[in-house]
Amino acid sequence: MLVESVDVSDAGVAVRACTRFGVPAACTGCGWLSEWCHSRYVRRLADVTLAGRSVRIDLFVRRLYCENAACPKVTFAEQVAGLTVRYQWRTPQLQRLVEDVGVVLAGRGGARMLRILNIRLSRCTVLSQLMRVPLPPLVTPRGLGVDDFALYSDTYGTLLVDTITRLPLTLWEGRDAEQLSRWLREHPGVEVACRDGSLTYRQGITGGAPDAVQVSDRFHLWQGLSRRVQDIASAHRGCLPAALPPAGESGAAPAEENTGNTAEDSWAARHARRLFEAVQALTRTGRSHSSVARELSLDRRTVGKYARAHTWQEVMCRPPRKPSALDPYLDYLQQCWDEGQHSAKILHEELQTKGYFGHYQRVKMAVAPLRRGLPLDEPREQPPSPREAARWITTHPPAPPQLPHQRPLPRLLEHCPELRQTHDLVRRFAAMLDNHDAAPLPGWLNDLTDSGLAPLVGFAGALRENRHAVARGITTPYSSGVNEGRITDVKLQKRLMAGRAVVPLLRHRVVLIAHLRRRYTDRLTASPR
Repeated sequence: MLVESVDVSDAGVAVRACTRFGVPAACTGCGWLSEWCHSRYVRRLADVTLAGRSVRIDLFVRRLYCENAACPKVTFAEQVAGLTVRYQWRTPQLQRLVEDVGVVLAGRGGARMLRILNIRLSRCTVLSQLMRVPLPPLVTPRGLGVDDFALYSDTYGTLLVDTITRLPLTLWEGRDAEQLSRWLREHPGVEVACRDGSLTYRQGITGGAPDAVQVSDRFHLWQGLSRRVQDIASAHRGCLPAALPPAGESGAAPAEENTGNTAEDSWAARHARRLFEAVQALTRTGRSHSSVARELSLDRRTVGKYARAHTWQEVMCRPPRKPSALDPYLDYLQQCWDEGQHSAKILHEELQTKGYFGHYQRVKMAVAPLRRGLPLDEPREQPPSPREAARWITTHPPAPPQLPHQRPLPRLLEHCPELRQTHDLVRRFAAMLDNHDAAPLPGWLNDLTDSGLAPLVGFAGALRENRHAVARGITTPYSSGVNEGRITDVKLQKRLMAGRAVVPLLRHRVVLIAHLRRRYTDRLTASPR
């Protein structure tokens, strides 16, 4: 190729070039070399930018006759290696850039990024170029990870990941067993399949790859146990205030004082009592919260709140105020008020000189009870939620606290024998996971059944049906942790496309972006430092 001229202007760089005359070119149909020129024409190519300027190449190429009589082509256009591709006005380098940007940023974001690079393409063009990129050839993995993810609303999808290479293989909409079995039959050779405790995936793997070893993922086992612990904590919600330190140790007011201070003759108390009695009467008959909400014209969450309460006073209890930046200055605020300074603005200015950086409105709200003859509303420690109590039970035991009021879990376990029993069972299962020892599993399952706690009894039944996969999940190093990481990546790609990605586009981006990252990482690793 000969370069005839190069014109540089503010609009961009224009290059005029032509191919050499008399040089044979290969036919695009049969590969036969030919020098018989039919005509010449100009191909206009776009290339990557140069110093922020767009580059246009006006290339004069030949159209040649094919001298092979058996070739169906009569004429063909010669191609310049590394510069031209059939039916494309972008150079291969620019085409790779457009495809990579589309893989990383999708349509709208990719078009914006290319516009910054002075490459004008619409979002639809970026998406069409992305979908033209072929997916990498699928190699049947030895280890397969199967997990589901929320696609949109109540629709779920299935993601398959190679546990050895940690690369996603494919994804589809739905999580039925037949579709998974069909994929496994089309790709025989899977030796180990990691999954959660879902019956659907268990049946799908059994039907599609009966010889594969199924492993129940440790993360999902622990997650399932944690949910049962939270259910038990919710059932014993009345025991949770026992985790608070006594009033003499922390200065916190007992939780019962809030109930006792409720004015039982107020309109709000009468209204709460009527709703509590109505909701409790309907829910005792076995009706669902949605049905009760429709009959009483209430929100479903309101019905759930009254249904979970043991007394109507629990609904009337005002939640304790959370600590704020003003708390260290409450004594000084009370002193100034007693000395006769009742202006919230002046009090705020004085507190600023003491180091308070909060807003004036908070000071105004703090002195509001003083204007009504009430004491300052001091922060009170609130009881732990069932989720927080479950987290205390399922997390690794921390170092022994130094002060008595820093021991909420021991106080809670001492007060509630059911939670203590749950805590002991959880610690035993954690020891099995830490030691990779499944020998105590049968005895532990028997203890779950004999515990009398309905959530743990149901959990024991589910594990017994899947006991072989559970034992492998405890003892083998296989897990679905790589699936969880890839599902996080799927959610990221969905958010980048504002949740409007169809399944083929989402599959293309998830698979291609993982391979793109892998190539980039391998390139950095292989490059000398």
